[in-house]
Amino acid sequence: MALERLDKYVAQSCLITRKEARERIRAGQVSVNGQVCRRPEQHVDAGRDEVCASGAVLESPRPVLLMMNKPAGVLTASRDGRERTFCDYLPEKYANLPLSAAGRLDKDAEGLLLLTDDGELVHRIISPRWKTEKLYYVELDRPACRADAEAFASGLDLGDFTSQPARLDILPGDGRACHVVICEGKFHQVKRMFAACGKKVLLLRRLKIGTLELDKTLKSGEIRQLSEQERALLYEMTGLL
Repeated sequence: MALERLDKYVAQSCLITRKEARERIRAGQVSVNGQVCRRPEQHVDAGRDEVCASGAVLESPRPVLLMMNKPAGVLTASRDGRERTFCDYLPEKYANLPLSAAGRLDKDAEGLLLLTDDGELVHRIISPRWKTEKLYYVELDRPACRADAEAFASGLDLGDFTSQPARLDILPGDGRACHVVICEGKFHQVKRMFAACGKKVLLLRRLKIGTLELDKTLKSGEIRQLSEQERALLYEMTGLL
């Protein structure tokens, strides 16, 4: 088990900021193996050392994994001085954590957003090398056709890059509603792929990231923790379990 700074360990275990953790440590509220420790920079081994805060044994911190049903009009960014971001929707106990989105969504897009402080998990989800599939529901201004599906499957020249092969499934009806599966997530990619086929995206909603599916009971703007099963499947899919 790798060693961690005491202030980081306390912050992650108690879901507080590093500054608050340092204040508690210096106030003598934290002990390591029965001895009060006032040095935030001291390192601890989560697998061997017993860390207590205000007399309570702290559990080894786990990465935070949250599912959000992002509304349209919200930025996939930690903070912005002018517009609302996912941070404005975080429950209070998560508000000060260094969370990032595992795969961005355009401002006007909606749906599944995975928020976490696990940087390696984020990397494996967004890197094309790991081929994590993302499923989107799309509504268009004009019906899609078989030629569009073939173009998606072949890869589209978008000027600055050529998209990797993707899957376009035209849903029953007038052809304006589709499912799209891609393993990339470049800026405005789904919109640009349809634009290359002469179509405009009117609605874009992400439904799935790998094994993680948007909870249909989660209202727009709501956030919840991932279940133990969702966590396990996500880490197994990315090779981190």
